[in-house]
Amino acid sequence: MNKIEKKVWPEYFQQILDEKKTFELRLNDFEINEGDLLILKEWDPNTKNYTGRELERKVGYVGRWKIDDLTQFWPMKDIENNGIQIISLK
Repeated sequence: MNKIEKKVWPEYFQQILDEKKTFELRLNDFEINEGDLLILKEWDPNTKNYTGRELERKVGYVGRWKIDDLTQFWPMKDIENNGIQIISLK
């Protein structure tokens, strides 16, 4: 089990803290796996400083895709026009 620290903006930090947001969408530029601990540190993009608040969540499912991989499901034009959404299941 690894511990991975990441910045998170205040509006998203609060939603996670309130248990409204139960997912993270991140660039796949680091290694993270099911069972790891994700430490989220609140980061204010206006002041470019940490606020001091942090929380820890255990990682469940991790899906990894490149944009081109998604074209097996939808045409690229639809992805560009509509974007992608992530739906959390409870």
